[in-house]
Amino acid sequence: MNERILVVDDEPKIVKIAKDYLERSQYQVAVAYDGVEALAAARHAPPDLVVLDLNLPKMDGLDVCRALRRESDVPIIMLTARGEETDRLIGLELGADDYITKPFSPRELVARVRAVMRRVNGDLQTNDVIRAGTLEIAEQGRMVRKSGVEIELTRIEFDLLALLARHSGQVFSRSQLLDRLHGIQHDGYDRSVDAHIKNLRRKLEDDASDPRFIQTVYGIGYKFVGDNALE
Repeated sequence: MNERILVVDDEPKIVKIAKDYLERSQYQVAVAYDGVEALAAARHAPPDLVVLDLNLPKMDGLDVCRALRRESDVPIIMLTARGEETDRLIGLELGADDYITKPFSPRELVARVRAVMRRVNGDLQTNDVIRAGTLEIAEQGRMVRKSGVEIELTRIEFDLLALLARHSGQVFSRSQLLDRLHGIQHDGYDRSVDAHIKNLRRKLEDDASDPRFIQTVYGIGYKFVGDNALE
């Protein structure tokens, strides 16, 4: 295993524990203790995944997340305190792939890293192309076009869209989506799914308030609507 993980936290004890457990799991680990150092480290030696605390000195984690998303689609797992629900939602809307709430088990951290890396390495990819009206989803190349124009999605946004589109018309509850996309937080925080759906609608729909493709089934969850065909 050659994946390189960047762990960013201003608490040396947390950094040491995370580094030790990840290295035992055969990951290469770089560390940073503030936001400025994190960005410098990511630019100098681009990691395969970033474990990012939101409460950082010099430059907070949300700003680091914004900067990373402008420059790359590197997977990001946020570390958040229990009361930071608003920050979690903002982080997910900025394109973070998952989050872990402090205090956390280091074994859970390793499991989350593995889950996100499995998804990144193509567990959901196929050779199929899904078409629905003006929308085209090419799973092999992880590419989405609308009316011929490519749309940039984060990894988790693409996986969520592909899952819904491959099962057009099927209603998925939030918990089912959490289970099927095994990188999203599993502690019952269903609003993480809502945040990703909100991002997808903003990027895909002509009118996000009146969605054509991803519709809400009130009291249950979400479904994809479209006369799509696999090729």
